[in-house]
Amino acid sequence: MSALLAASDGFEAPTTSDFWQPLFGTSGSFAITRASVVILLSVVALSWWLLASTRRLTVVPGKGQFFTEQVYGLVRNSVARDIIGSRDFLKFVPLLFSMFVLLLLNNLFGVIPPISFPTTSRVGFPAALALVVFVLYHVLGIRNMGFTGYFKHMIPAGVTGPVILLLFPLELITYFFTRPVTLALRLFGNMFAGHLLLVLFITGGEYLILHSGVLAYIPVGIFSYLMALVMTVFELLVEFLQAYIFVLLSALYIAGSLADEH
Repeated sequence: MSALLAASDGFEAPTTSDFWQPLFGTSGSFAITRASVVILLSVVALSWWLLASTRRLTVVPGKGQFFTEQVYGLVRNSVARDIIGSRDFLKFVPLLFSMFVLLLLNNLFGVIPPISFPTTSRVGFPAALALVVFVLYHVLGIRNMGFTGYFKHMIPAGVTGPVILLLFPLELITYFFTRPVTLALRLFGNMFAGHLLLVLFITGGEYLILHSGVLAYIPVGIFSYLMALVMTVFELLVEFLQAYIFVLLSALYIAGSLADEH
């Protein structure tokens, strides 16, 4: 028991402060953090990949062109066209595709060494993308239906009388608060929790095997490493799904702003 307490006293579990990681400066928004550098790296990597794989397009695509076309086709056909509709979807494909590949790569950075840090585990990055979607679907809705018509369409068809007084404030909360907040927090929460668990299993396993000084803890440390491996595979699935869900919901909100009825 005393050995267990000694081991627990010596191990420092990961905390939320581990996600700050300033590289230059420490004063709030003026600090350059690891997440800032990683997301800039992702922009450079994506720009290189897209330019390199599409510079010389051929009828029979090579591996790079084929992979790019498959990712593009997923967003273009399965998200934009199927949800927004064949009449209006093309103008939104560049935005949805850019968001998808940016989110996917930054999510995957959480399990790609030596980076091993998903930038979307910092809430500011999902919030910025959610704000873009928030502004876009409101502007589209007002432009498509008019200012008054846009707010009228929030009321479900057939609802009249005093019920409107109850439903309309709820719809306003949904459109102006719930949608953008949940869009950002869903992505952030999954990436934050997944990365925290991975760090906990890996650092815990390392401590139990190498630093605890107790032989009986070595099997537990090995099990912790195995759990980290399992969680890494699971995290790969979550990282893809969260990028896809973010873009899917964005397309749904855009489609709702272009529709003539609620």
